[in-house]
Amino acid sequence: MSETWRRFGPYDVLILDDGVFEAPLDVLIHAGGEAARDGAVMRWAKPKVRIPVNCFALKGADGITLIDAGTGPSWGEAMGHAPAAMAKAGIVPEQVERVLITHLHGDHALGLFDGERARFPKAEIIVPEADFVFFGDEGNRAQTPQNRQGGFAITAAVKRHYGDRIHSVPAGSVRPGITLIPLPGHTAGHSGYLIEGEESLLLWGDALHLSDLQASDPDIGFIYDFDAATARASRGAILARAAREAWIVSGGHIEGFRRVVEKKPGYDLVPA
Repeated sequence: MSETWRRFGPYDVLILDDGVFEAPLDVLIHAGGEAARDGAVMRWAKPKVRIPVNCFALKGADGITLIDAGTGPSWGEAMGHAPAAMAKAGIVPEQVERVLITHLHGDHALGLFDGERARFPKAEIIVPEADFVFFGDEGNRAQTPQNRQGGFAITAAVKRHYGDRIHSVPAGSVRPGITLIPLPGHTAGHSGYLIEGEESLLLWGDALHLSDLQASDPDIGFIYDFDAATARASRGAILARAAREAWIVSGGHIEGFRRVVEKKPGYDLVPA
């Protein structure tokens, strides 16, 4: 995690370390099939998936904004550390004016809750419209594989605890200097937020989970991707765009701030 605030456009941005997620290698998939996946994993030469879990604090003229909220206490002791990171930065929950959610998965949205109450008692919750509509329709649950159903319970909890403070938004400007960019596939409405300035920052949610492996081979995905082919297309397109636009990037599972550099046949994420 970056321990210092960094300026992008009208906001100072701080990476909040929520913890580390670990999983076996069989959570990885590949657009080229099982043999391609096995080859990529062999070259990667790591015994398991181990990724950081981040969210972000933005400090501006309009107060404190969070992008994503971490896991809260729901995923065990290895995660749920974002509240402590906020406290260390001098942020109390009552100061948070709004939370921009990239998508309604547990490691991004369960931190909105503190037991059976809203963790941020005054905050507006901004959610990508397509995610909110999909996970808000219980009719979709029966058609969704079990390992991708968590968003339905999370959406119900967001509605219960935040009520009329929820705003579902389409692509485009959501706050001064912040634009929602749809990156569908991981979930129906998975999105990133671009903070525009002389030096622009794209916080791309889960466009990549493993920065080294997926940047070099964007055909690698996760079993948690709702639509693997669409997630792959979004991943390739946003890597190309970030490299072309010279944006700085980070996300829910990226270490620090990075630049995307083309390194054929894929990309490299270098410290920025």
